Amino acid sequence: MLEASHNNELPVIPGKRYFTIGEVSELCAVKPHVLRYWEQEFPQLKPVKRRGNRRYYQRQDVLTIRHIRSLLYEQGFTIGGARQQLNSENKVESRQEPDTDALIAELQDILKILRG
Repeated sequence: MLEASHNNELPVIPGKRYFTIGEVSELCAVKPHVLRYWEQEFPQLKPVKRRGNRRYYQRQDVLTIRHIRSLLYEQGFTIGGARQQLNSENKVESRQEPDTDALIAELQDILKILRG
């Protein structure tokens, strides 16, 4: 999704489950108001909203934001072009078999949270 050459200039993503908009802003070198705008333009971005309408992004959201940033700022796509690019990439990914080991691990983590 994100080329290694672009990944070097951004900070490493910590091993957390959820990130605030401020944390994502720093991790992706994009201002919070831009992230809120991108949520309207890219249906792939749907952070969890909790009390007080606070946004909590997951690791996949951060990776998607970094990819969008790369498409717009480094590869010169327009918003519409970047949206089409993401849609075409998602269609290719959806044809591949899901990673069942990762799904099982995620479900086990959720079960631990619910029990504990």
